[in-house]
Amino acid sequence: MGKVLVLYDTETGHTKKMAEYVAKGASKFPVEVRIKSVEEASKEDILWCDGIAVGSPTYLGVMSWRMKKFWDSIVDLWGKIDGKIGCAFSSSGGWGGGNEVACMSILTMLMNYGFLVFGVTDYTGDKFTLHYGAVCAGEPREKEEIKACEVLGERLAQWVLVYVDGKKEYLKNIKNQ
Repeated sequence: MGKVLVLYDTETGHTKKMAEYVAKGASKFPVEVRIKSVEEASKEDILWCDGIAVGSPTYLGVMSWRMKKFWDSIVDLWGKIDGKIGCAFSSSGGWGGGNEVACMSILTMLMNYGFLVFGVTDYTGDKFTLHYGAVCAGEPREKEEIKACEVLGERLAQWVLVYVDGKKEYLKNIKNQ
């Protein structure tokens, strides 16, 4: 059974709320899901997972210092975690606050560790998509914001099922959404 980690940092609780929705989405599929804050996570959690959703508040257009510090502290995993699947999500103080750029900083960091990263082409509402990951201004309250988080978790679980567990039947689900 595939294993999914939802790793997040939060200051106000908004990114934690997003993480809970991402985990809820992943839990709709037959994978084991763990949700951990960056302060309680360890490198063993990174070794454990097959797929990871990394969430951070947007700070000056990039991930939080705590998230960056965590990944900097596990550099000894370099070359040991290649091929795991990863995605990103971020909350910001307002729309246009840089949350898509923050997602890109997370994806770039994951790629440097050898993660296979993805975006999602689905629309979760009128003019609302998550190409670089799920994004939110403040707490996720609107249905399209909540759905974006859940879809991200669903897609991560599906890719883990396809690429790690070899369950190609889940490709059909991805292509038909």
